[in-house]
Amino acid sequence: MENYLEEYKKWISSPIFDEKTKEELKEIEKNEEEIKDRFYKQLEFGTAGLRGIMGAGTNRMNIYTVTKATQGLANFIIKEKAQDKGVVIAYDSRNMSKEFSQKTALCLNANGIKTYLFESLRPVPELSFAVRFLKATAGIMITASHNPPEYNGYKVYWEDGAQIVAPKDKQIIEEVKAVDKYEDIKTITKQEAEERNLYNLIGEEVDKAYIEELKKLSLNPDIVKNNQKDLKIVYTPLHGTGNMPVKRILKEIGFENVIVVPEQEKPNGDFPTVEYPNPEDKKAFKLALDLAKKENADIVLATDPDADRLGVYAKDVKTGEYMGFTGNMSGLLIAEYILSQRKEKGLLSDKSVLITTIVSSNLAGAICKWYNIKLMEVLTGFKFIGEKIREFETQNTYNYEFGFEESYGCLIGTHARDKDGIAAVMMLCEAAAYYKSKGITLWDQMINIYNKYGYYKEDIMSVTLKGADGAEKIKEMMTNMRKAPKEKIGSEQVLYFRDYQNKTIRNMKTGEITKTDLPESNVLYYELENDSWCCVRPSGTEPKIKFYGGVKTSSFEEADKKLKELFSEFKNNM
Repeated sequence: MENYLEEYKKWISSPIFDEKTKEELKEIEKNEEEIKDRFYKQLEFGTAGLRGIMGAGTNRMNIYTVTKATQGLANFIIKEKAQDKGVVIAYDSRNMSKEFSQKTALCLNANGIKTYLFESLRPVPELSFAVRFLKATAGIMITASHNPPEYNGYKVYWEDGAQIVAPKDKQIIEEVKAVDKYEDIKTITKQEAEERNLYNLIGEEVDKAYIEELKKLSLNPDIVKNNQKDLKIVYTPLHGTGNMPVKRILKEIGFENVIVVPEQEKPNGDFPTVEYPNPEDKKAFKLALDLAKKENADIVLATDPDADRLGVYAKDVKTGEYMGFTGNMSGLLIAEYILSQRKEKGLLSDKSVLITTIVSSNLAGAICKWYNIKLMEVLTGFKFIGEKIREFETQNTYNYEFGFEESYGCLIGTHARDKDGIAAVMMLCEAAAYYKSKGITLWDQMINIYNKYGYYKEDIMSVTLKGADGAEKIKEMMTNMRKAPKEKIGSEQVLYFRDYQNKTIRNMKTGEITKTDLPESNVLYYELENDSWCCVRPSGTEPKIKFYGGVKTSSFEEADKKLKELFSEFKNNM
């Protein structure tokens, strides 16, 4: 937005914007860089919705940018003639989440669209479940997931409970872009919305139905019943939405020794005990691990603020140390447990399928081969896994067994269509009880998996490049890599180069080019020798470019060495 100063002045002078907003903006009147960052563009409504730093300005999360997006969504729903089915709205523990959810509801109500707003904070998977449970046309989750405290976001789900995908994602984006004036945003009072039966609060009825669905997923309830007293669990919701549902599901399936980290139990949008409320970050586990050592716990679990991701540590009894699991490791541990138990019970079939993403571990393929089920890969983003579940159901093609992605998210069952950290906690605790009955820990079982299939290891490197200059640099890096694909990375030859933006796969030996069968996306993938791989993509929600890599070797030490070679190649060429 070249006229960012003009837009800044409009926000300060227009009667549309409230006094609090104007005061915030007047404080930066002498800081042109800050003004530029807040107004150089509109906060983009992408395929994942909105996400950004909170504050006043067009490039910030605030009641104006949130309701502008909502007005666009309302216009789309009305065009689809789906306003009578209503929209479910949930929010997490972040600052302003409740306010954003209420403004969102009233904007939809002003457009004649019924809303079902949770009475208090709820996790993402329950929002996904509630959309289908209430037969709504859409769902909205106010959350910035695991981002730092200054962020918030807005995710849109469609009637199947999954985040929006093509073609609706682009259609909604166009409707949001078409709302170019803040004057076009509709709203009404809460009292008027209630009188017209448009504003509805929901809570316990949906909670109970959601928990009942989770209980149906248990594979070995007798094992839990007979062994749970021997298992000690430490859990932290990291000041987010997970506390109540996690405690409830574990209690209802029979676990008694569940200790919640007291300093992190209550919701708090400032996340005062962590730098970053992300279970991928080892530092976020400090208080939980200290408590685990004191209590001699078997497993340590953490969910992020919207409780769709799960981080795991398990005790290695040989060393007494707590060992951290990557998102790939915890996902594959759950996959092996589910598939082994379902096979033992005769529940797998020739239609069984496991879904993962192109940047997740290749170990998933080895596990699927062992259990003779189909592996299906999709682009990064759990919405693509949700899309496949819908496809299976409507076309009666495959039976979904499990889905996971490397970024600490998985879905057991099809009650929801997004990552479910609550269900993952339940299943990991059941698996821990099962393996304890066999005399081994979760960490022992992870080693058994590596011994069975090979030592697969993966890592990710993120480079943050903020602002307009950063966005341009990321674009330039992707263009350069696309124009001149590497023939060798580390010590491995590149066998195939996949460019998902151009939907091509190039055989690097013969030069032959074939087409991919996945949607267009700004992702580059290098398939290497010896089951190794690398992938590069810009983040869809943060000012980052991400580098992924994976290897397969015969030992941890060799895997570490090989993985470092892959990443040093990218570092040296940045």
